[in-house]
Amino acid sequence: MYTFDGRIRFSEVDSEGKLTLAAMLNYFQDCSTFHSEDLGLGLGYLKERHMIWVMSSWQIVVNRYPELCERVKIGTSPYDFKGFLGYRNFAMLTEDGQYLAMANTLWTLLDTDTWKPVVPPQEMRDGYVLEEKLPMEYAARKIAVPQDVKLQEIVTVKKHHLDTNHHVNNGQYVDMALEYLPDDFVIGQMRAEYKKQAFLNDVLYPYVSAGEDQYVISLADEAGKPYVVVEFLRKGEQEIIVRG
Repeated sequence: MYTFDGRIRFSEVDSEGKLTLAAMLNYFQDCSTFHSEDLGLGLGYLKERHMIWVMSSWQIVVNRYPELCERVKIGTSPYDFKGFLGYRNFAMLTEDGQYLAMANTLWTLLDTDTWKPVVPPQEMRDGYVLEEKLPMEYAARKIAVPQDVKLQEIVTVKKHHLDTNHHVNNGQYVDMALEYLPDDFVIGQMRAEYKKQAFLNDVLYPYVSAGEDQYVISLADEAGKPYVVVEFLRKGEQEIIVRG
């Protein structure tokens, strides 16, 4: 597993001094970027070959949120290729190797000239050495949107929502969805299913289904077709991740 060391910053914690889910997702996203860049398969490599990896789904399962100034290790490992799809795990661990969180992701490789899926070239498949899947509960990629949704105030895509690909970053969608959770909702699992890309000045219509232990948020276009569907499950008292 590719890893880097981190320390929880003041800018990354909530009012209780614990790492936010959005900040955890950013650590994971940075880890995969570092990994690709160190392999010579990063942004420059992709740009030269007119390719882009687009996120298809996230699943993050949290055992414990680390606290301010706590030292952590962040890791990632690809574990499968299927056609134009790539599968990648993530983990956040304590200094002594206990799992704080695990994540599963699915990515789609696109040709930026045609915006159609493309099979990874052999040099990419050789570079990303596949490892065993992490021992987490793997949820389905598809997220059902309940019928009892309520439309909230629209959100317009701004410049700060965009990444180097000039579309809304996958983490920004999750950040938007987090706004609809009550203050006492501690997240045990987050899933996000990405359906299409949003760009500068696009308008997102948030449809929110609120339950005691589950929130589902669909960020959709004017016609009601989702850009992304995000599900949050409330964290229970029990540990939900095995320790390494």
